[in-house]
Amino acid sequence: MADRPGSGNTGPSAVELADTFGRVAKILGRAFDERLGEVGVSFPRARVLVEVARLGPIRVTDVAAAVGIAQGTASSLLEALVRDELVARTEDPADRRVTKMIATPAGVQQAETWLRAYAAAAEELFSPLPRSRWPELIDIMSILGSHE
Repeated sequence: MADRPGSGNTGPSAVELADTFGRVAKILGRAFDERLGEVGVSFPRARVLVEVARLGPIRVTDVAAAVGIAQGTASSLLEALVRDELVARTEDPADRRVTKMIATPAGVQQAETWLRAYAAAAEELFSPLPRSRWPELIDIMSILGSHE
């Protein structure tokens, strides 16, 4: 059984840390989804769209790497964005066999709208934590993220 506070252990157990982290991640994920739902693009599509707008023209494999998702997932999300006319396919002038993705003007506008809504949601959701502690949290998450 995991150590509990007050059981003689000097701090929380790894299980308590994992449980708390998981709960908070789910709560924040739901809160972001709720606040960003009115923007018109799902969170996964928006992340892909923002990277295409920021880095395009870009290959599907590079979008996947930038967002941290599988290539197949990136391809499916990009296909939906193409159908929505937020992203377009273009040939690579250096190699006509290569297709790259580029944000359309509507896609760039949608990406900017989503980024503003995302920033506002992040400010709201992280406001209970004193801003002076944000660098500490980023350091902790960076350490955890480097063990992928």
